[in-house]
Amino acid sequence: GILHEDLRLLLETSMPAKKKKALLGVADAKIGAAILEELGYQCQTGGVVAEILRGIRLHFHALVKGLTAQSASKAQLGLGHSYSRAKVKFNVNRVDNMIIQSISLLDQLDKDINTFSMRVREWYGYHFPELIKIVSENYTYCRLAKFIGNRKELSEESLEGLEEIVMDSAKAQAILEASRSSMGMDISPLDLINIESFSSRVISLSEYRKGLQEYLEYLPSKRSQVPPSLSALIGEVVGARLISHAGSLTNLAKYPASTVQILGAAKALFRALKTRGNTPKYGLIFHSTFIGRAAAKNKGRISRYLANKCTIASRIDCFSEVPTSVFGDKLREQVEERLAFYETGEPPRKNLEVMKEAVVEASEVVAEVKRKQEKKEKKKKKREKEKKREKQRLEALAAAAEENSVLETEVSSQNNIEPKKKKKKKQQQQELEAESEQEAASEPEENGLEEEVMVPKKKRKLATPLVEADQEEEKKKKKKKKKEKARDSEED
Repeated sequence: GILHEDLRLLLETSMPAKKKKALLGVADAKIGAAILEELGYQCQTGGVVAEILRGIRLHFHALVKGLTAQSASKAQLGLGHSYSRAKVKFNVNRVDNMIIQSISLLDQLDKDINTFSMRVREWYGYHFPELIKIVSENYTYCRLAKFIGNRKELSEESLEGLEEIVMDSAKAQAILEASRSSMGMDISPLDLINIESFSSRVISLSEYRKGLQEYLEYLPSKRSQVPPSLSALIGEVVGARLISHAGSLTNLAKYPASTVQILGAAKALFRALKTRGNTPKYGLIFHSTFIGRAAAKNKGRISRYLANKCTIASRIDCFSEVPTSVFGDKLREQVEERLAFYETGEPPRKNLEVMKEAVVEASEVVAEVKRKQEKKEKKKKKREKEKKREKQRLEALAAAAEENSVLETEVSSQNNIEPKKKKKKKQQQQELEAESEQEAASEPEENGLEEEVMVPKKKRKLATPLVEADQEEEKKKKKKKKKEKARDSEED
């Protein structure tokens, strides 16, 4: 029900009255049929239902508690914004936008390059007027104007450079001879600098135009988004022009063959209708090779036949799931056979036979494309699985390392208790030995026969309070022994 109301709101805000009523009736019937099929409820669709729903929507804020007219209007505004955003984001014709923009830029570049080249001809023609008659191509003329500069400096040494630009030794020699006997006026170095800089700009624009032409030819062959059948039938540039003039591939697919035939010749058509003269036989499709190859009496017939095939190709490209150029190649063969029929009288194949062959070949191509896509998906899945396994393995290793570190700390804490006791006993013994050695070294002997033995002092380590008490008792005992020895020596 909400979707139905949203549909009504959108249609009512963007459709004219007659179209609105027709579309709303169709929407009501379709939604009623869907509800009956899925839920089993009988739905009534008609003028009374539409009026009831319109009244409910109008007084919806009064029927529902907590909903105000302001919040309802905000909801409608938000719906409109979300619809517009979705329409921009999920544009059906976004595939054709690149073609439309590039072909428009190509046309604009053609006009600009032609205008600028004529300006270079007029400007440089004051200095070297004979060059205009020798060289007719604009791009070559601009390159020559930049290369020659002052015609008086042109000599036999620059003949090779002229041949590279003109690609003709006779023309290069003619340019050299014309420069020697030219009737042009002298020109200052500053003017020459300006002419050369402007010529280089025109040359760069012409080179960019060539790159854009290659880009247009690259699109159908390398990108599956661009119509391959239409480009295979009539050529990349002409197909792009047709799409650009129609607005999108979908619009071109909706056109009948009679409209496609005169697409691009609107002025001539309306002029012929106004003056009651002959209507045009072709529009943009005149630039294809087929009409140029046909005889004068057969141009109208071949243009009508070609427009028919272009319509079929555009519809195949627009509505096929996997676009292929198989149908375009077959349609091109049909046009070739029709040209041969007009010239020699050889009957062409029937459309049914050709389309059967095309369907078989297209099914094989589609199967191959699907296999490749499945392989790519399988590879992606394998990579994802491998990445997951790697993550799991690294996580397991990290967990195991943490467990080992915890166990090691516990074991070391248990083992450190016993070694401490042993270390204490060893420290006590070492200290006692050091003290005894110091005492022996410090006691001087009265006989003087024995030499004093120097014993290096060892660093004492810090002892616990119990060890310090034991050491004090031992010192007291040693003092008593010393006193007794002193008494014995005095008595002696």
